[in-house]
Amino acid sequence: MNAPSLLFEPQPQPCVPVVGQDKRFPVHRIYCVGRNYAAHAREMGKDPEREPPFFFLKPADAIVPGGGKLPYPPGTANLHHEIELVVAIHRGGRDVAADKALDHVYGYAVGLDMTRRDLQLAARDLGRPWDFGKGFDQSAPISAVHPAAKTGHLSKGRIWLEVNGRIRQQGDLAELIWSVPETIAFLSRYYLLQPGDLIFTGTPAGVGAVVRGDRLRGGVEGLDELAVEIV
Repeated sequence: MNAPSLLFEPQPQPCVPVVGQDKRFPVHRIYCVGRNYAAHAREMGKDPEREPPFFFLKPADAIVPGGGKLPYPPGTANLHHEIELVVAIHRGGRDVAADKALDHVYGYAVGLDMTRRDLQLAARDLGRPWDFGKGFDQSAPISAVHPAAKTGHLSKGRIWLEVNGRIRQQGDLAELIWSVPETIAFLSRYYLLQPGDLIFTGTPAGVGAVVRGDRLRGGVEGLDELAVEIV
């Protein structure tokens, strides 16, 4: 029996470049950890105590490999930047032990969790999902993935973002409330992790609004910088 034909051609597989390779990292899902730095939790009006982490998702095709020009999204008057360390998963699994979690990590990248803050806060106040505020088109600019085999696993180091040449966000990966291994272990209790998953690990304090014409540049120590222009 012939396989059924498709009604139309599917969209291309979302992929991220890999440093030093011709091959690309195909994206399966994008998981994002909310309020994973204490100072950011405080600036969002929340208690930074070490309660269980929570997550939201972005569609895989929200990635913008390499950054570049980023259109100001519709439906918002308060677009915010959130610079983050991104973890790239290449080995799936469920109920992963924290002491084995780094075996599932292929590498690391720098990402921006762009947020329609007005829509997010309105949804939060009404007890509704954050999808409109977080999961919109081109909401996840990302640098190339650095293989952990070359960089080692990242547990400390400066993370920063500047807007138009002025520092807006700055912190250290050591300040993560939930470390990368702990985050992977917790997430794998609720989802079957798959090769191609990306985990945005949270943002330090200093999030703020950007407008058309703003130039964003940020990075994580040991990784490539990510640059975006809002157009």
